[in-house]
This record gives sequence, C-alpha cells and structure tokens, in this order.
Amino acid sequence: MLLVGFLLCSACGGAASVQSGTAITVVAGENFWGSIAAQLGGSKVTVQSVVTDPNADPHEYESSSSDARAFAEARLVILNGAGYDSWGQKLLDANKATNRRVLNIAELLGKKQGDNPHFWYDPSYVTRIADEITSDYKSIDPADATYFDQQRFQVKAQFQPYMDEIANIKQNYPHVPIGATESIFQYMAAALGLDLITPVEFMDAVAEGNDPPAGAVAKFQSQISGNQIKALVYNVQTSTAVTTNIKSLATSHRIPSVGVSETLQPENLSFQDWQLKQLQDLEAGFKSSG
Repeated sequence: MLLVGFLLCSACGGAASVQSGTAITVVAGENFWGSIAAQLGGSKVTVQSVVTDPNADPHEYESSSSDARAFAEARLVILNGAGYDSWGQKLLDANKATNRRVLNIAELLGKKQGDNPHFWYDPSYVTRIADEITSDYKSIDPADATYFDQQRFQVKAQFQPYMDEIANIKQNYPHVPIGATESIFQYMAAALGLDLITPVEFMDAVAEGNDPPAGAVAKFQSQISGNQIKALVYNVQTSTAVTTNIKSLATSHRIPSVGVSETLQPENLSFQDWQLKQLQDLEAGFKSSG
C-alpha cells in the first residue's frame, strides 16, 4: 500500500529534483486526470494518459508492456485508486523507482476500495487534486515553482464556467429528483443539490458489473413509471440489458436521458469543457421536462 499523505511517494526516500528546463514526465491512469495535469504543468511537463478509449469501460482495462515502460520512466504517476485502476498499482509494485512520486487520489481523499471511486465528479475533490498536482510539480521542480503557481491561477479561471454552471443548477433546481443507472453521478448530484432517488443497490451493482437485485430494479422502474424523476443520468460506457430497458422506460414516459462518461468525450476536450457540456445537457433536460 502507498502511504497516505498529501505527497505520496513510491519507494520512499527523497526524489531528486529535475533540472530547470527539463520537462517533468507524467503518467495519468485516466485521461480526465491527465487533462488536468497537462493544463497545470503547461510547457514544463509531458503527460501521457493510459485509459483514453471513449468506447471502453475503464474498469476492464488491461495494462500493456508500453504502460509498464511509461510508469518506470515517469517522475509523477497519478492514479485514481480505490480499486478503479488496480492495474496501475501492479505496475508500480513491479518497478520500485526511487525518483518517482505517486499521487494516489483515493488515499489523498481518505477513500478506500469499496467507496465510490468516481472522484472526478465531485468539484471540491477536483479542486483539491489540482492543488495537490501543483504541489507535486513544485516539489519535483522547485526552480519553476512560480511558473506552476501561475498555471494553477490560469486553470482556476478556465474552470470558472464549469463551476458557474454547478452553482446555476444548484440555485435553479434545488432538490429536483433524478435517477441514475449507476453510481458515477452520485458525487455530482450531491454537489448540485439534486435528490438522486434511485436505489443505491441498483447503482452499486451496475457499477460493479453485477446484476441489480430484483427488488431494486422493480423500485427503480416504479419511480420512472410514476414520473417521480425529472431526468435519468446514464453511463454511456456501461450498457447492460437492464440499463437499456431502464432508459427505454424513461423515454416512454418522456423523461429525458442525459449521458455521462468515465473518460473524456470527445477525447480532445479539456476536463472542464467535457464536464460543462454534460451539465448543460442536464439543465436542458430539466427545461424540456418542465
């Protein structure tokens, strides 16, 4: 296990600083963290994201030999943790580099395997992680600390439309009931002040790749048939017969469905633009449902 702390270092011991002018090599387990890391690092870093396929389920990713090389050569590795990218921990364990820092986001947040791992859907977590990545950059490259502080300031400004939309929905749609096919949207629903009323057993089962309990399915179907929700949020990367039926049922009751994803969609969007688009789609759904 990695040690808990604001700066998590693999194979403990002081990681040597890079020379000023030498780019920090960063590997992120997933491209949503990679997008943030690249923006914060600017010209002083090179970032490689491992899980990027918008048509695949990140939970089912299998690492490759090229991933192993990237991890071995990285000065900073960013993993989501909480079992979401356990393949990454295996790569770290196989290569005990002494000059590599590791940011395990779950451990930073005090989370463990079994907790909801979709941390990038909590705006307060995202802010904290961005601050931590900046701190890691400054520790690796102290000579460019001022540059990294400037980048952090710029990224905060670039995130403002995303933060504004969160505040907008929270103000205009307090306690609006919604449903979700899995747990991916739980953190964001709470941040938006929405009431996510789908049975937790249903969402957790789908997120873990299991069939939801029959009772939870029946309750969710009843909520939709009774028009108890104003929108259905579904994970476009986790489609099963049950979730497809749920989405069809919502459509038949004129309940808007809003797709969200676990990786950037499309891949060339920044983290904040990706999130903003999904939030705007949700607000549009609320408006269409009256």
